[in-house]
Amino acid sequence: GITVASLNEKASAIFNMGNSVSAQNNPTGGTTNAGVGFIVDQSGEIQVPYLGTLKVRGLSTREARELVRTKLLADTFLKEPVVTVRLLNFKISVLGDVARPGTYPIQGERVTIAEALGMAGDLTITAQRNNVLLVRESEGMRKEVRLNLQSKELLNSPYYYLQSNDLLYVQPGAAKYASVDSSYRNVSIILSALSVIALLISRF
Repeated sequence: GITVASLNEKASAIFNMGNSVSAQNNPTGGTTNAGVGFIVDQSGEIQVPYLGTLKVRGLSTREARELVRTKLLADTFLKEPVVTVRLLNFKISVLGDVARPGTYPIQGERVTIAEALGMAGDLTITAQRNNVLLVRESEGMRKEVRLNLQSKELLNSPYYYLQSNDLLYVQPGAAKYASVDSSYRNVSIILSALSVIALLISRF
């Protein structure tokens, strides 16, 4: 969401037209909407009232905030505007060999791989910690990266901090496959035994 505040509350309100989430005090007095949604289109652009089209794809929230503030100073009569930018639809998915696979909304501006796995209840005992798949879409292209959670280099990796719509898939280990295979064999043996018993009963 993007919120604009200034000493002129009425003028600021023009730029806050959109879907209001809640109201909060702003640094200059009065109240402003806590969240105004601007949909990012396929070109990575948003439409801001009176400012027109702004390209925000690939920008951090800090960079997007500075872009909007610069445009306000150059193209409007607002003086010393205060701009707040935050993501309204930041979510990540964690699937595979974890306790609670699913999609999780993120309240802050960033989340680490460790935090994401914590939300999903952590890895199971059979998970492959050296073979976690990260799927990320950027500029319309899908990128797949294999990560080793046991490597110290992960902390300095550009993938340690997740982006919105990232997907983590934790590969199950061989022990889990062996356990599943054993369960199928046990079921097969039991069914075969029941069939034999049924056949013997039918003969008497």
